[in-house]
Amino acid sequence: MRTVSSSNFATFLGILAILFSSAVFGVAGNLAKEVGALTAGGMAFIVGGTLGLIPLLLSSSRRRDLLSLSRPYFVICGGLFVAYEVFLYLAIAMTADSRQVIEVSILNYLWPTMTLLLSIPILKTRARPALALGLCAAFGGAALALGKGKGLDVGQFRQNIQANWPPYLLALMGAITWGLYSVMTRRLAAGSKGNAMPFFILTSGVLLMLLSAGRGEPRHWSARAMGELAFMTFVTALLTYVFWDIAMRRGRVVLVVALSYFTPILSLLLSSFYLKTPAGPSLWLGCLLVTVGAVICNYSLKEPATCA
Repeated sequence: MRTVSSSNFATFLGILAILFSSAVFGVAGNLAKEVGALTAGGMAFIVGGTLGLIPLLLSSSRRRDLLSLSRPYFVICGGLFVAYEVFLYLAIAMTADSRQVIEVSILNYLWPTMTLLLSIPILKTRARPALALGLCAAFGGAALALGKGKGLDVGQFRQNIQANWPPYLLALMGAITWGLYSVMTRRLAAGSKGNAMPFFILTSGVLLMLLSAGRGEPRHWSARAMGELAFMTFVTALLTYVFWDIAMRRGRVVLVVALSYFTPILSLLLSSFYLKTPAGPSLWLGCLLVTVGAVICNYSLKEPATCA
């Protein structure tokens, strides 16, 4: 019973992480215009990671739990985490306007589909034929969202990508990287109590700040920017990732990832409202297809007993 209760609590934390992460692009997109995406992300992650280290320094049992984690976990999962943050904030920093921030967010939210897909070879989940339909829906939705209201027009799609392709490529790389991080966390640290997330967050922040030094970001501070940075620090850069890490190791991973397919819709709603950028029909339809694709992928997989 205690194991079941622990699994349910970890799953609940994963759901909270999904809710928190839905606000990332709206807040980060606005901060990118005022202080720069890399600067904002770097500062938030440095402070968030430092705060996360305090419980480790004050608790000998947590330090012992940390040392129980394997070296492959630190190297592989830590590297994937840092890479994802670099891809994500570089993508936001390179966007041309608020609409492109929203388009990048939809590409980024392909990660639930990528997590489910990567769970087949890594976690040995079993796939049904419907998986192919789910993948087509998810990636077709992402392509539709990038069509600038022109639907699935191949020529228009190519023109939009060529106009400013780096953010889209980085967002797609981020989706793949976070999917891989999620399943590798489950593979290398399932059931363990140690939490290395503060180290990963702090490392990401330092690297983002180093990258920001070469981009000449605006850094125009205001009361609103300070409030947004505080939100990113305590919620986005700390609680979201700590909760997600716990869910991936001790929660019901397929259920949590399945619930995460609602993130694109909630994120689009929050981002379009916060950035004052109305989402047209193509964005909503594309976002819906990404969500539906993840749903189909989820129900086409059967989680092995060892991951329940």
